[in-house]
Amino acid sequence: MVPQTAFLFSATLRENICMGKPEASDQEVWEVVARAGLEPDVANLPQGLQTVVGERGVTLSGGQRQRVALARALLLQPAVLLLDDCLSAVDRSTEAKILGELPRTTLLFATHRVSVAKTADWVVILERGEVAEEGTPSQLAAAGGRWAQLLALEELEEETMEARG
Repeated sequence: MVPQTAFLFSATLRENICMGKPEASDQEVWEVVARAGLEPDVANLPQGLQTVVGERGVTLSGGQRQRVALARALLLQPAVLLLDDCLSAVDRSTEAKILGELPRTTLLFATHRVSVAKTADWVVILERGEVAEEGTPSQLAAAGGRWAQLLALEELEEETMEARG
């Protein structure tokens, strides 16, 4: 599981990534660093993977902490991976790159981002703790319910952002 708010220890970036697999090879670590979209960030750190990130990862941004937690989970190569809004602090471009790099395994997303949910095979819309609708993204879009409303809002938001430049 990768939570929205990841806990990091006052240790090196590599040690935080390798918590569940301390014997990981450099190649394995760099693979998950790339898949989690962390390569540019690691390159900008004073000591790369050997940089101490401070208590709770205080020296990293929220998005960087989320991607470290994602890399940590990817290193374990789980059969099922639950992503609990763990991309909420990254921009859409980074999010899209990361989504394209996720393993072809069973992924469960808990998210408020329509852009993430659109990549799913099956979407379940919850409202007040109950299932409001479920189906494939295309089925739900055609049904004209809550999912269709969310898609329309996202499209409007994208148009507004484009207009602002």
